[in-house]
Amino acid sequence: MKLNSQVYLLKTSPETILADYTKLMHMANYEKKYKKSQDIILKLNLSWSKFFPACSSPPWQVEGVLRTMVDDGYDPKKLFTAENRTVVTNIAKGLKGNKWAPIIDKYGVWFVPLTRIPFKSYEDFKSKFVNLKNKELHVLDSKIFPEGFKIPEFYVGKPIIHLPTMKTHGHTGQEGGSLEKTKDEMKHGGITCAMKNAFGGLLTKRRHFSHQYMSEVLVDLLIVQKQIHPEIMAIVDGTVCGDGAGPRTMIPRIKNYILAGYDQVAVDTVVAKMLGFESMKLPAIKLAHDEGLGCGDFDQIEIIGEDVSDINWNFRVKRSMV
Repeated sequence: MKLNSQVYLLKTSPETILADYTKLMHMANYEKKYKKSQDIILKLNLSWSKFFPACSSPPWQVEGVLRTMVDDGYDPKKLFTAENRTVVTNIAKGLKGNKWAPIIDKYGVWFVPLTRIPFKSYEDFKSKFVNLKNKELHVLDSKIFPEGFKIPEFYVGKPIIHLPTMKTHGHTGQEGGSLEKTKDEMKHGGITCAMKNAFGGLLTKRRHFSHQYMSEVLVDLLIVQKQIHPEIMAIVDGTVCGDGAGPRTMIPRIKNYILAGYDQVAVDTVVAKMLGFESMKLPAIKLAHDEGLGCGDFDQIEIIGEDVSDINWNFRVKRSMV
């Protein structure tokens, strides 16, 4: 399979981080993909209501992206930051704890708490799908939500930009429905980044119970995204990366990288490579690659900007108790 996936990378610093987000987005030519006449979703990453390095979208990432878009002439009233809650997070506390609220207010954009908008049947939107119209899901509409899978009505037809961080996760390597304990800590673990960021937007609070099929769920979510969003982009913060038992009990590692891309699988592949994982041994990436949903082979990805081909930080994942 020949893919022309590109991932954009920059080395950054505390002194230049906001300007570097602008540089990164301009490198990626995001204005050619995201029309100023459209409503645009900016999906934040809330993994914990409290601030913890690399856990959730840091304030400098949120400000760097919003400042760039507003300075480039995007109408703040057409920019919709959004996030959901989980069994371990609270939106109001997350807005405060992660310092998002003053930034959202500063740039005059919207914040959409996904707990307060209607979710409607996935099947009902099939006539509006932009592509992959006949693509079957693996588990979301059978194993996880057998009574019917619902998605946010607000999402359908809008382009989206994801704002994840680079970190490990104790369950993203899970597949096949088993959560049996194992001495091999790597068996169920992996990374969480671009593909996983859709988890908190497209699924209801019940998503917490889908971990035993996590790899299949992540691929299903990518299929759904490609059907409902005309454009998908990830702008990733790796200033501080999360090592160990992610996403809430990590060891912060200062790395000072930021990256972006439109192929969510390729973005995760580059992140996996940098963190120290073989991408094709991570089931979600391999399954997505094999199904033609993106590029999971690092050697097939064009890296624009910082050369990271020799980077391997040797992060080690294990299960988190929270």
